[in-house]
Amino acid sequence: MPDPRISFEFFPPQSLKASFRLWDTVKMLAPLEPTFVSVTYGAGGTTRDLTHEAVTTLGQTTGLNVAAHLTCVNASKSETLEIAKSYADAGVSEIVALRGDPPKGEGRFTPHPDGFASSVELIAALTATGDFKLRVGAYPDPHPDAAHRDADVEWLKRKLDAGAHSAITQFFFESETFLRFRDKCVRAGITAPVIPGILPIENWTGVRKFASKCGAYIPPWLDHAFDKAGRDDRETDLATALATEMCSDLLAEGIEDLHFYTLNSAQMTRGVIHALGIAPATLLRDVA
Repeated sequence: MPDPRISFEFFPPQSLKASFRLWDTVKMLAPLEPTFVSVTYGAGGTTRDLTHEAVTTLGQTTGLNVAAHLTCVNASKSETLEIAKSYADAGVSEIVALRGDPPKGEGRFTPHPDGFASSVELIAALTATGDFKLRVGAYPDPHPDAAHRDADVEWLKRKLDAGAHSAITQFFFESETFLRFRDKCVRAGITAPVIPGILPIENWTGVRKFASKCGAYIPPWLDHAFDKAGRDDRETDLATALATEMCSDLLAEGIEDLHFYTLNSAQMTRGVIHALGIAPATLLRDVA
């Protein structure tokens, strides 16, 4: 079985210490030759400038293929397209186009009066520029705003029909969750790549809280497993084993791409990739 294509997500640093942590993480993961890396956009567009700086700096200094997150939140259409143009001018050729989360304290997404009303509108406008390969979000578990059980598949198809190249899913905790979603996509006529998003669990309390907010199903057995692992001081071993097993199951089912949410920390992601038998390209060249 050939090695899967891998990619990583980072978030823009908001302090000098965080900057050093990001660059250390990139330095550790870059030898794995990711297909692309993406940089997130804070809720409500709060890290717009930081995202732009991180994307352009990473692209210019590492040679990695960097995809910039871009959302519809708190910006007019002209402002959003100006941001996109600045990415194109900087040599960025990929964008992860998202509706975006509402600003902190607001329960639901409300479009800017002069902005894009949905990710589909944003994708269509970006496609019209001809400047980018577009990736979009997908949700194996129902999105909190989903109107019905099949709404997430229907929205994904609309986004792909509007010009997106591929999709990256929200994280999930059981491989069956993704595989059921993949099968629904196939039945809906979706042929574009749908890449599973993998989140190695560094802190179960924090991940559980975030999962509850974004609608990811939390299997009861995970609470019991991490409770016991905590008593034995083996949370890292458990998290690595769970992520590795899930990735192995997905690869066995024919999945060819894995996207890792790194949380700007390389150790656990690199541990999972190592456990899968994927060696850094630099090491392979040294052996040769």
